[in-house]
Amino acid sequence: MPARPSPSGRARAPRGFCLWLTGLSGAGKSTIAHALIAHLTRRGRVVTLLDGDVVRTHLSKGLGFSRDDRDTNVRRIAFVAGEVVRHQGIAICAVVSPYEATREECRRIVGAERFVLVYVDAPLAICEQRDPKGMYARARRGEIPHFTGIDDPYEPPTAPDLVLTTTGGTPDAHARTTLRHLERRGLLPRVARRSSPVSRTAAERRRRASRATGDR
Repeated sequence: MPARPSPSGRARAPRGFCLWLTGLSGAGKSTIAHALIAHLTRRGRVVTLLDGDVVRTHLSKGLGFSRDDRDTNVRRIAFVAGEVVRHQGIAICAVVSPYEATREECRRIVGAERFVLVYVDAPLAICEQRDPKGMYARARRGEIPHFTGIDDPYEPPTAPDLVLTTTGGTPDAHARTTLRHLERRGLLPRVARRSSPVSRTAAERRRRASRATGDR
């Protein structure tokens, strides 16, 4: 992405930041992450996606679902995200990350000003209905011990930067809500939004009516 000129005339480098999507398995974290990547790519940004399940099969291969193993996996993801951010990149982390204290540790690892905690909120019953990877079914059968939401707790964030409730809305709508939040935080430059043909027609009618009234 080309550097944007600042008011002083100097080129302003794009800001790096980390979007940390937390929530139960099946809440919609990865789906929203991919929608965000599509939007950010169109804006010319390069995005690194750190998906908790994918990281487990590579960087954290061999870890289980105990609290210590979960925390180790989450800290590794935060370390990688921090390196991406320090090089002015964008890291999107889609991770269950069930424990409040560990999420706050991740905020410190990345840097609080560049860390955006997004709570992807969906009830456990809905997540179990979705269960795209069959993980809840396996956990219910006792095949996966310490599975979040079944026999291990999920601690909802007490002060998330943004909440996306995925029982309503589309992934694209949630992605757009997140982009607007990033713009308000100053982490993304604002993009001029085109008005729809309907709104342009309505505005033109109002202008004509105003001119007509003024001619009387």
